[in-house]
Amino acid sequence: MKAQLQNKKSETFMSERDKAFFDRADAYIKLANVQMEKSVEAGEVSASFMYGLARYSAWFSASGWTTAKDMADARDETVDFFVNEYRRMLELNMDDYIQNFDNYVQASEQLQNKG
Repeated sequence: MKAQLQNKKSETFMSERDKAFFDRADAYIKLANVQMEKSVEAGEVSASFMYGLARYSAWFSASGWTTAKDMADARDETVDFFVNEYRRMLELNMDDYIQNFDNYVQASEQLQNKG
């Protein structure tokens, strides 16, 4: 019984953590959409988005090291980690868009027509 309660607590924590994760991701998407409303091309917003993420990831990595040499020694491994994680997430989202293409494109067109 104690294990079941522990599992319930873990499930609740995970679902709350997952919700917070997706809320943060949605906040960045909303920011990108606001920039596009200001007549900025989607490709430009995407490039800025990627640059900002790369800059943040470099800062995040740097904050975990005590010396530049330690960071330099782990540079390739760190880049590989971030590239692999981005690839995994991009592939998941590309597959989702492929499976739901008509629904997502229709919803996007409806949003654009409102603006």
